[in-house]
Amino acid sequence: MELSRPPFGDVSALREWRANGPTAGGAGLDARWALLAVVCLSQLIVIVDISVVNVALPSIRRDLGFTQAGLQWVVNAYTLMFAGCLLLGGRAADLFGHRRLLSLGLAMFTGASLVGGFAQNQSMLVICRGVQGLSGAILSPATLAVLTTAFAEGRDRSRAMGVWGAASVAGGGTGAVIGGLLTDQLSWRWVLFINVPVGLVALVGSRLFVPASRPDPSDRPPLDLVGGILVTSGLIALTYGLVRTNARGWTSPEVLIWMAAAVLLLGAFVANETVWADAPLMSFRLLRSRAIAGANLVGFGINASTFAMWFFLTLYLQGVRGYSALRAGLSFQPMTLAVIIGTFVGSRAVIRLGVRALALGPCLLSAAGLMWLSTLGPHSHYWPDVCLPGVLVGIGIGLSSTPIILAATSHVAPDEAGLASGLVNTTRQVGSSVGLAVLATVASSRTKSLLGSAVRPAGGLAARAATSGYALSLEVAAGLAVATVAAALVIPGRAARPPVAARAAPTTSPPSD
Repeated sequence: MELSRPPFGDVSALREWRANGPTAGGAGLDARWALLAVVCLSQLIVIVDISVVNVALPSIRRDLGFTQAGLQWVVNAYTLMFAGCLLLGGRAADLFGHRRLLSLGLAMFTGASLVGGFAQNQSMLVICRGVQGLSGAILSPATLAVLTTAFAEGRDRSRAMGVWGAASVAGGGTGAVIGGLLTDQLSWRWVLFINVPVGLVALVGSRLFVPASRPDPSDRPPLDLVGGILVTSGLIALTYGLVRTNARGWTSPEVLIWMAAAVLLLGAFVANETVWADAPLMSFRLLRSRAIAGANLVGFGINASTFAMWFFLTLYLQGVRGYSALRAGLSFQPMTLAVIIGTFVGSRAVIRLGVRALALGPCLLSAAGLMWLSTLGPHSHYWPDVCLPGVLVGIGIGLSSTPIILAATSHVAPDEAGLASGLVNTTRQVGSSVGLAVLATVASSRTKSLLGSAVRPAGGLAARAATSGYALSLEVAAGLAVATVAAALVIPGRAARPPVAARAAPTTSPPSD
């Protein structure tokens, strides 16, 4: 969209926008795109931080004396808190205000990054990474909720979601390169310090350009703390159990105990929400919508099948082909660009083709790319054997991104926008964790069976065994992508009418945050 005048020329109109949101006149067009920049920047730092730390792990290990087993907690502390708290963060945004939670998340993330950069021991760093994960769980659903309420359904929202999705992808793709450059040229501490100026800019922007939106305190239901504790504990137990499968195996007592705890806690959460709670955290009536239920299933399946690709290709390029961390990060840029292009194309095509068509096609496209990647050998070449199939998968991921988000947040009442956003982010994150755990176990089992009893296998045998494990996992991932087609068929072919609850959404008053 083209701006009709220089942005933000009318200060009084901008103040009206900040107080009353999308219905305000005057500055509406200009302020919405400033708002989009703020939420994309906020989402960018959350996604970048997932990948930027990975390439700095060897330096962190040397500097702070981590063991190999302990080092994984630099990553896992973030993942556990992020996955476990998304639903709670999304619902809190609905109850206490999207702008308020966005600003809170940015402040927490910036502060944790600053303290983590000065970490003097292992515990200090791991705790800061956990706070970053919690902050990300507050930030991510708040950014989507802000977009959902600021942009009306249709062309504007699909374009805004496309830009938001592209920012997410760009963060994931550039994180490894940024981390490599900062670690090589400065120190691993700068992969955390870099968040501070970016976070401060986003925080100021959130106060300037994001309108206030929260229910009147007298009408606000209480936050379902029991439900929040149950679902957060259950998701953390599930994620932790999945993480431990790589070290212990699926049948180990430790893993089984954590999985059983996850089942009990999540079962208690469902019982609490449907029977006991007076003001439930999770409105299960959202899942009565085929669009929302189907979008969450597709999001789970797409992430379960494609997230592990980046993991296995990183191991293959560095461990088998001998790439440096920076070169491996640069090798992913064509795939990242493919996701960005796919996201922009999908955000425009979804208006004409519909959500279901842009969920079915990308599943099959990703499956074809993953099957092509499964032909990798120890001496495969980058361009024909890694880059081209990876680009195919990237286009599939990008094409499906905006339709999934649009369907998952379609016809949702404003006071449930954060919950719907938190739900789809949760299913995608859990899909990534489940997919990686399953596929990593498949790869490990194949590699161990090929190595047999060799204590110190020759380089050629080790490379062949590792590559065979990666290839088998990618083949299984292709099967998961094909299976996701069934989930895409759940999504209605045409736009569904909004649920009764959404059509009769309660009005809210937007006092200043």
